[in-house]
Amino acid sequence: MAAETITAPHGAFLGVETSLAGQAWRLRIADEAQVRDIARMAGVSDLVARVLAARGVAPDAAARHLDPRLRDFFPDPSSFQDMDLAAAKIWDAVEAGRSITVFADYDVDGGTSAAQLIRWFRQVGVDAGIYVPDRINEGYGPSAEAFETLKAHGTDFVITVDCGATAGAALDAARALGLGVVVVDHHLMGADLPVADAVVNPNRLDCASGQGHLAAAGVVFVLLAALNREGRKRGSFEGHSEPDILALSDLAALGTVCDVVALSGFNRSVVTQGLKVMGCWANPGLRALAEVSGVKTAPGVYHAGFLLGPRINAGGRVGRSDLGARLLSTDDFDEAMEIAVELDRLNAERKAIEADVIEQATAQIERSGHNAGPVLVVDGPGWHPGVIGIAAGRIKDRYGRPTVVIGVENGLGKGSGRSVPGVDLGRAVSEARADGLLVAGGGHPMAAGLTIEEGRIADFTEFLNACLAPEWDKAADARALKLDGLMSPAGATQAFVDELQRAGPFGQGYSEPRFAIGPVRVAYAERVGGAHVRFSLAGESGDRVSGVAFRSADTPIGEALLGGDGQRWYAAGRIKLDEWRGRKRVEFHLEDLAATE
Repeated sequence: MAAETITAPHGAFLGVETSLAGQAWRLRIADEAQVRDIARMAGVSDLVARVLAARGVAPDAAARHLDPRLRDFFPDPSSFQDMDLAAAKIWDAVEAGRSITVFADYDVDGGTSAAQLIRWFRQVGVDAGIYVPDRINEGYGPSAEAFETLKAHGTDFVITVDCGATAGAALDAARALGLGVVVVDHHLMGADLPVADAVVNPNRLDCASGQGHLAAAGVVFVLLAALNREGRKRGSFEGHSEPDILALSDLAALGTVCDVVALSGFNRSVVTQGLKVMGCWANPGLRALAEVSGVKTAPGVYHAGFLLGPRINAGGRVGRSDLGARLLSTDDFDEAMEIAVELDRLNAERKAIEADVIEQATAQIERSGHNAGPVLVVDGPGWHPGVIGIAAGRIKDRYGRPTVVIGVENGLGKGSGRSVPGVDLGRAVSEARADGLLVAGGGHPMAAGLTIEEGRIADFTEFLNACLAPEWDKAADARALKLDGLMSPAGATQAFVDELQRAGPFGQGYSEPRFAIGPVRVAYAERVGGAHVRFSLAGESGDRVSGVAFRSADTPIGEALLGGDGQRWYAAGRIKLDEWRGRKRVEFHLEDLAATE
């Protein structure tokens, strides 16, 4: 059977209130009438129709959703506050021959945003510079010192990307230096606008674009359209073609995926089309990175988010912060390969540092009894600020709770947090900053960063738990493992995976389908790669499905798989297509187990 229709969608799915991972299971609710309408109108199977309906796709929008074209979703640039002004100011700088520098954040979103602009400028004959602050020595975003450095080196016009919206003091310093500044950002901001030539941010309070879910790379992609439109109005492209912004959608897609923003609407069309462009590997930096990362198939969300992205981030985390932006901007493949090899080495170094921090943080959590509230806050001396965000994500995944990891150096802590659905960590951190508990801080609902005096960490922990406890209590259902149906091993076929891929790409805000398989017994299991478990599960009729449970060997799930006691299980996870040396096979990525009895 491919999938069973389960009635009584409310309450525990398959009776699972507490799985081996400590989760309740819930069946995603899909309206049966909508399922039938989607199947008929979009020409898909009932199973894919059910997946779409459960994710809020309306029948009359299903066909467009399955084929998300940029022209159907591209927002009017003028709907963004200051977007037309920013385009005009940038063209004024180009026509005046001003020396332009793109000031970028040190993560993938910042690097892809900067690279889009650098490549656009190159197509209009401008050699713009890149400045990326050092994560450790300079910290996040622009500063007066950075602007002074740029001014001293001849820059007189700056575009900040993925930063700047809350850097009021730094932008005041830039104005005093005579620098023109356009801010292009997406982070949450209050009512106080920084003083700049233009501030483009879909999350500024007076922006009516309705595009607050965009990554900075998406905002920059819209800016490129505004720049082309302004250039046409000025007659700047007479005699030659205007820049091809569609060719830059691979960078916009990579930034969108790696910044973990909701894959809906415009974001979904950017990622869908951008991955197609990426697959041509016309960008020398992406092609070099794919080679060192071992990407040999058409790129998808997984390749962007888990193979390419972490290597780009490694430069800002444990190496030179500008490596990622330089890699994605260069047209020289030899230079690109040299940078890609260095990023690959730094990524391996990052993994080792990260593992050490996670080990210490986990030990601290176990000793403390998991704190006295829903939020885990851990801190340690010398924890590398470049890996604390990843460590927070790993610990959050392990304990299923919002987590903040703080590295302390000379009495000052740099922290990074990751949250769970329904718990707005960014808001809480912003409120802590407003209450004077933090030196600096802010973020998104699912992620936040902060700077704190070491002596205030205990107060901050207490504040965070009190602030987020009501949301934590209300979000119990949001934290449950959401499943799309029950299958037997026989249903996990390549045809089934192909059908699911039609509904992709999946990501933040548009979750990848997960299914329960069972009842099954463990037919085979072994520990591989240190912490993973490979297995084969046998159904009641003898059909089998093979797969892997990542980083599970020392968890209750891994112990159950390796125990081989004949217990009957329901296994929950994702059904994937594994491609190796030209061969394709279906693989089950197991995430949870629950006993059938």
